Amino acid sequence: MKKNYEKQIKELREKMTLEEKIGQLQQCGPSLVGAFEVSFEELLNMMFDGRISQEEFERLMGTAEQDFHEEDLRAGRIGSYNGIGDAGTANRLQKIAVEETRLGIPLLFGYDVIHGFRTVTPIPLAESCAWEPGLWEKTARIAAKEATAAGVHMTFAPMVDVAKDARWGRVSEGAGEDVLLNSVYGVSKVKGFQGDDLSKEDAMAACLKHFAAYGAGEAGRDYNRVDMSMQRLWEEYLPPYKACIDAGVRAIMPAFNDINGIPCTVNSWLLRDILRGKWGFDGLVVSDSNAIAECVNHGIAEDKRDASRQAILAGMDMDMSSNSYIECLKELVENGEVEESVLDEAVDDVLRIKFELGLFDRPYRTNEEREQQTMLKEEYRAIALEAAEKSIVLLKNEENLLPLKSDAKVGIFGALAADKGQMTGAWAIGANPDDCVSIVEALKARGISYQYSTDGSNLLEIASESDILVAVIGERKEESGEAASRADITLHSEDLALVRNLQATSKPVVAVLLNGRPLAIPELDQMASAIIEAWHLGIEAGNAILNVLYGDVNPSGKLTTTFPATVGQCPMYYAHMNTGRPGGKSKFTSKYLDAPVDPLYPFGYGLSYTTYAYEDLKFEKDEDGVHVIVTVRNTGERAGEEIVQCYTQMPYAKRVRPVRELKSFTKIALEPGEAKQVELKITNDNLEYYDWEMNRIPYEGKLKVYVGGNVQDTIVEELALS
Repeated sequence: MKKNYEKQIKELREKMTLEEKIGQLQQCGPSLVGAFEVSFEELLNMMFDGRISQEEFERLMGTAEQDFHEEDLRAGRIGSYNGIGDAGTANRLQKIAVEETRLGIPLLFGYDVIHGFRTVTPIPLAESCAWEPGLWEKTARIAAKEATAAGVHMTFAPMVDVAKDARWGRVSEGAGEDVLLNSVYGVSKVKGFQGDDLSKEDAMAACLKHFAAYGAGEAGRDYNRVDMSMQRLWEEYLPPYKACIDAGVRAIMPAFNDINGIPCTVNSWLLRDILRGKWGFDGLVVSDSNAIAECVNHGIAEDKRDASRQAILAGMDMDMSSNSYIECLKELVENGEVEESVLDEAVDDVLRIKFELGLFDRPYRTNEEREQQTMLKEEYRAIALEAAEKSIVLLKNEENLLPLKSDAKVGIFGALAADKGQMTGAWAIGANPDDCVSIVEALKARGISYQYSTDGSNLLEIASESDILVAVIGERKEESGEAASRADITLHSEDLALVRNLQATSKPVVAVLLNGRPLAIPELDQMASAIIEAWHLGIEAGNAILNVLYGDVNPSGKLTTTFPATVGQCPMYYAHMNTGRPGGKSKFTSKYLDAPVDPLYPFGYGLSYTTYAYEDLKFEKDEDGVHVIVTVRNTGERAGEEIVQCYTQMPYAKRVRPVRELKSFTKIALEPGEAKQVELKITNDNLEYYDWEMNRIPYEGKLKVYVGGNVQDTIVEELALS
């Protein structure tokens, strides 16, 4: 049960000067200074724009030093840092805060621990393909143990932005396109990060992001506008945030984007009316990096002063990195444009999370010895391997080419096959490439007979001496994640040329995809005999991929995001609304002239080395909802795990409804020939929706229920709810 610290918070706040209050709202990162005459941000832009080379950038960075703004800290002008991930630095700065400032208020250290700290696990999009909440919680627990040992108090995760457009780079950071999956995934991560007691030394506060609807940016372009109906916002985008708040998440990060013309950073309807008022959230609200100042760019604020006024009035507690509050709030309060009581509310939220973390009793929650002893334990690597194996999705397996025979001679191609640093994917800022296992390294360790070429230059020679040809292709980790939207999500031309040349040898070709988003790969689907979607799997990538390729592990992953057949179909997602003229072969239907109606691979799709049959679908109703009962049988010759998915469709309602909606799922293990009866629950509130007047109403007509191994391959029955 959460302890009430309100009396202590009030007593401490009443001792604070106006400047000290504002200082508590300032979160800054260390600045870089060195032998260059432009800011670090401009230096980065120069490299990305091609004005300087990466080598020149790295040379300049080699001369840089970090400035931690210690004098501002001593003056009480800093309440929090981000981007500090080592115990020595954290404790040194904490010592200044506790021993050299007037009130001795401890610092809060935040860090982007997105999918592991030192033990890097699969990117969230990959791990969501395991459909296993217990696994999601376990990997978050590992991340919390390592990060807190390095002095971190709060992670800027989980991201639960429902993402339906594969062009958006940050699709890699969440659980895909479905509202239920994002909700369950987010809750699991919150539990794993925060543990059962936030004051324990291995617990860190989760900061939920990005509130709200960041994944709905127009055209899949990062930071772009979001314009949508209130019904769609409440039904398709807000539920994952609410689920995490109900699970006890202690911090929220508003999104960069606007919603219907009001940036989330200064959106009082979102931050006060919904988050605080309707949902009762009493934790910390921290801006995204520089987001307050960027309200000037949005055109909603005249200058940083105006942006600061709007943000604090809207309910933004802490300013990350823009220096807007520290520069402007004092004058705003003294001039009466912002009541000091508004400032006090924000200060209370900052102090509250510090009390909950136990920082006043134990400001030094770690030390360098604990940090050294905690990282990269063998038990952590074992869980990272399990997560990587369960994240892999088998997309194609023509004539059961896979699993490979142990004595098969392998020719392997592609620079990604040996690049250890590329295994981690985006937002793995604590990663060390030396910790990672590449595919080539794993082949060598297993004693497998192989020949390797990075570019295919000796392709014919290798092919003539090989039984199987493996192409490791896809995206580099820099091609997905933040600021990595892509207008063209097809494979690179050199990757397609490589596979085409491999196919021309008449040897079987296996494609292993390493990527951070769904790709449009119709040509690959035609050319390769087998396709493994391996994503960016983290430090155990090479071992996990080989375990699946050679059948030590039967693949069980299922897609949580639709793979379009062509880029022009984007955004493509399964839970779309029907039209009066649904897409079909006839001329006057909703479709493109030059693209298929269906995706290349549907939501929920994934093959196995065995097969499953669904039968005997039936229902039991009670006052809480509908119990869906189905028998699932392993009809193949191998043991395996099947992800059983339950979808519904409302054929007639007061508003047009999606053609399918995921309502429940579970994972079961089956031996060859074994059958299990599976029960899936659909609660009554999960069948409610919003009418035209924004009233939440129950569905009362006939309900179609689909159960199967993906959204398209199902058995269906209909029942009457009224």
